Amino acid sequence: MAPVISLADIRRVFTMGDQQFEALKGISFAVAAGEFVAIMGASGSGKSTCMNILGCLDIPTSGRYHLDGLDVGGMGTDQLAEVRNKKLGFVFQGFNLLARTPAIENVELPLVYAGIAARERRTMAQRALEQVGLAGKEYNHPSQLSGGQQQRVAIARALVNNPAVILADEPTGNLDSSTSEEIMGLFTALNRQGITIIMVTHERDVAEYAARQITFRDGRIISDAQTKHVGQQG
Repeated sequence: MAPVISLADIRRVFTMGDQQFEALKGISFAVAAGEFVAIMGASGSGKSTCMNILGCLDIPTSGRYHLDGLDVGGMGTDQLAEVRNKKLGFVFQGFNLLARTPAIENVELPLVYAGIAARERRTMAQRALEQVGLAGKEYNHPSQLSGGQQQRVAIARALVNNPAVILADEPTGNLDSSTSEEIMGLFTALNRQGITIIMVTHERDVAEYAARQITFRDGRIISDAQTKHVGQQG
């Protein structure tokens, strides 16, 4: 079975004036469907550049990227936007919710872009909110929800399109430690249901929830190791 994500010799060079900076120096890895992978590294290690390429928010200078069977390397802006909406779910540190919009409508947003009819959108969003434990909070606005609940709304929004991969960028960065554990427990539960998750984090205790850790330094991968899955202990 082909991996859901495959990066082969990916390089990303940024040009600033007459200077060039190589953020990624020929990285390669694959992720199978159903994996839970943490990408780690210090600031400037290349992990965020890698995440932007995985999320089709940036394109590599050279190398090949296949996402769920699609060669996305040569795609234009419109095609990449369509791939992002159909194949990927995003969870961000800052939640990125619309403040004046109830939870259920925040979750529906990817379905609006996908052209799904209103009644079907509502049903799918309701199901996603139930999946993250927010049944009964559908019409609460973000200001009426705790930080952990807001991140659950964001996770429901990422799930609603049934994406091939969820990309989580520092998903616990704005949460206290007990809420972080709650959210990571949710990611673990979703992963057990077969959902593929790739998460960027600089926090080792958060990375420990993933079954595999890929560590970046100076634009290269310095380790790629299976780890004991904290969420499956005991």
